[in-house]
Amino acid sequence: MAQPAGSYPVVVVGSGPGGLQVAAELKALGVHHAVISADPAPGGMFRRWPHFQRLLSWTKPYVTDDLGDPLAERADWNSLLTELPDARGLQRGFLDGTSSFPSRAEMEANLVAFAERAAGDVRYDCAWQATRLVEDPDGTRFVLETQGGEYRARHVVMAVGVAEPWSPPTPGIELATSYADVGPAPQYKGQRVLIIGKQNSGFELASGMLPWARSLALVSPSPTSLSVVTKTLVGVRARYLQPFEDAVLGGGVTILDASLERIERTADGSLAVHLRRAGPGDPLVAEVDAVVAATGFQTPLRDLPSLGVAVTGQSRLPVQTSWWESATLPGIHFAGTITQGARGLRRHGVPSNSGAVHGARYNARLLARRLAGLVDGRVVDQPLVAHDAAVDLITRELTTSPELFHQRGYLARVLASDAAGGLRDEGTQPLTHVLDAGGSDAVAVTLEADGSGSIYPVLFTRIGDATAEHVLDADPRLRYDGDETRKAIASVLQRLSRGGTQRPKAGSAGGVS
Repeated sequence: MAQPAGSYPVVVVGSGPGGLQVAAELKALGVHHAVISADPAPGGMFRRWPHFQRLLSWTKPYVTDDLGDPLAERADWNSLLTELPDARGLQRGFLDGTSSFPSRAEMEANLVAFAERAAGDVRYDCAWQATRLVEDPDGTRFVLETQGGEYRARHVVMAVGVAEPWSPPTPGIELATSYADVGPAPQYKGQRVLIIGKQNSGFELASGMLPWARSLALVSPSPTSLSVVTKTLVGVRARYLQPFEDAVLGGGVTILDASLERIERTADGSLAVHLRRAGPGDPLVAEVDAVVAATGFQTPLRDLPSLGVAVTGQSRLPVQTSWWESATLPGIHFAGTITQGARGLRRHGVPSNSGAVHGARYNARLLARRLAGLVDGRVVDQPLVAHDAAVDLITRELTTSPELFHQRGYLARVLASDAAGGLRDEGTQPLTHVLDAGGSDAVAVTLEADGSGSIYPVLFTRIGDATAEHVLDADPRLRYDGDETRKAIASVLQRLSRGGTQRPKAGSAGGVS
C-alpha cells in the first residue's frame, strides 16, 4: 500500500527512471521512505515522449544470456538496476525484435514492470504542490504539501526530470505549438512546417513528420551539431538524422542557421516567421502553415529556488555537489536526468552521461546508498585489498565495470591506503569528490573519453595534498587487462605506497561500495 502522508527520513518525488531507481535501492537497503508522484502510473516522461520515434538508447538482448554478467548491463542502456533476479535486465523482454532501440511504449512497459517488482509502493496521483522549511526536534527540515496531505522529511530526493517545455519570449511565440502539445504526425499532412530548434527534440519531430509534411524547415542560430562528429552524446543522434541527410542532398528539407525575430498571422491564416540569418544578418521571412517550438526544457522545481536552491542556465538545473545534493540548500537531493547539473571534472569538456538513463541510474543507486548512511549512520564495508591483488581488481574494473564505462570521467573506483597495510576498497564514488575531499592517500580509477573516439583509463592519485593523473594507452578492443596495462597500474600503485598515509581531514565523507 502506498505510503500515506506523514514523517519519513526520506521522501522521493517522481516515478520516472530516477525516482524508481532511488526507491528500489532504498527498499533493498531497508531505509524507511515514501515515494510520491503526480502521474497516475510509472514511467515519467516516457509515458508521453518521444512523440514519433524510438528512443535514442539501445538494448542489445543477445550479447549474453547471463544477466549477472557486467556485459549485459553494458549493452543495455534502458533497464534499471537491482539484484532481484526477476527485475534485472527487463527491457530486453519488451522488445519486439525489429530494433535494438525501444519504442516509447516498450520503455514505459519496462519501467512499469520494474516499479511492480523492485521499487515498492508509490503513491500516484499525489502531486507535490509547495514546500516549507521547518526545524523540528526530530530533524525534519522539509514539509512537502501535496494533494494527499503533508509529507515531512529530513532528506528529499527530487526526481522530477528536465521535462517542462520552455519557449523564448519572442513576439508571436504563442502562435507556435510547444513540443509537449504536438499532435499525431498525420495532422501535418500536406502542411509547411517550421520547427524552431535543431537539437534532438527538433530532429525527432522532423523525422516523424517527414513522410507527411509538404515541406520542413529547422531553424536555430547555431549550426547543427552531430553526435557522430563530436563522438559523444553531445549533438543530434544518428537515430534522427534522416532530415539532415535530406537537407544536404537537396531532398526538400531546409536547415537554417538563423535567429527568430517574430511570428505573425497573415491575412490568409498562414504564419509569417521573421528570421535573421546568422553571419550576414540578412532578414528572411518564411510563410508556413505550422510552427513548432522545440526549444528545450526546464527543471520543474516549483518554489525550491525561492527557498534557496540555486539554479543555472536556460534549463534551470540546480547547482549540485558531486553527490547530487543542492549546493545551496542541504537536504535537497536530485536523481535522474537532473543530475547532469553535477558537472564533474570534464577534463576535455565532454559531459557525463547523467542526462540519460544509462548514466543517471548509477548516480541514483549511489545516492540511495549515501542516504542510508546519512539517515541511520550505517558504515559501508571497506574490505582490505593487498597491493598484489589491487592490480587484478583495477584491471577487472577497467575491463568490465558498467559504472566506469557508462559514467566515464565522472565515477571512479577508489582504493585508499590503510594504516594497517594494504589498501581499503572504498567502492565507487564521484571522481571530483575523491580529489577534493582529502583523507588517506588514494588512487581513483576511471575511464575517460576526449571526443576523439578513444576510451582510455586514467588513474588519479591523491598523495598528501597533491593530486596527479596517470593516463594509460587506449585499446581499440577496450581490453585493459594485458601485461603492459598491468605494469603501468603496478607502477602507479608503487607511487601510492611510497607516499605514505595521511590523516583524514575533519568532516571528510566515507566511501560508498
